[in-house]
Amino acid sequence: MKLKLIPVGNSTGIIFPKELLERLRVQKGDELQVLEIPDGVQLVPWDDEFARQMDVAEGIMRKRRNLLRKLAE
Repeated sequence: MKLKLIPVGNSTGIIFPKELLERLRVQKGDELQVLEIPDGVQLVPWDDEFARQMDVAEGIMRKRRNLLRKLAE
């Protein structure tokens, strides 16, 4: 599916077709989360609990960066 970026004031937006909104199970006014994945990005409905867990995980990864780097070797 090809979507076009459009100007929205000083920002840029995307118009989602109705079918895509239904597949994402979102509607006008809902929030989406953008996840970076190896092949690009993934859009999912916003989940407060998942966002909280990701904040905790990112904090641990920052704090334990050297340990995680050694484990990855």
